Amino acid sequence: MGFSTVPCNEFVEVLASKAPVPGGGGASALVGAIGTALGNMVGSLTVGKKKYADVEEEMWELKKKADELQKELLHLIERDAEVFEPLSKAYGMPRETEEEKAEKARVMEIVLKDACSVPMEIMEKCCEAIEIIVEFAAKGSTLAISDAGVGAAFCKAALQGASLNVYINTKSMKNREYAEELNAKCDAMLEKYTKIADEVFESVLGRLK
Repeated sequence: MGFSTVPCNEFVEVLASKAPVPGGGGASALVGAIGTALGNMVGSLTVGKKKYADVEEEMWELKKKADELQKELLHLIERDAEVFEPLSKAYGMPRETEEEKAEKARVMEIVLKDACSVPMEIMEKCCEAIEIIVEFAAKGSTLAISDAGVGAAFCKAALQGASLNVYINTKSMKNREYAEELNAKCDAMLEKYTKIADEVFESVLGRLK
């Protein structure tokens, strides 16, 4: 099943079920894509307007970047499902004998690493999206400013959501050096970009109230 192409109601129903995928990672990717699209909409409502002629070229560039990020985040919904399946199977591997325990441990290290790779990428894309939304909020049409604020809030939520899907997997890794390296990258992205997203949201809120 292509989770990025099913109807919204179907995605939500499967998400609510006991099916292993989609989960928090795929949902975060979707929320990130929606947040990016909201920023992109501000750009769409800005280009072609005489009032914003001086930022027209920049808006087109930002929209191009947003278009690409939306596609990548939607693709990551599928990728998250792909990497989680081997992990869910690995958790069910037998561990009665020493050989089985060793094999399970070996496989777990591989699949945990893969399972971390996608939410890490989701986080990176959300950071890029937040940077773009900063520009849409500052220079885009004031008629659509609320959408930039919503977009920032969504991308922040997606960033935080994806981080939990990294942390839950690094927690199980035996290779602590690698796990801590990933955790440090997540910490840095959260530290920097949740603040930026909050600043956009507060700025928009202040302009609307």
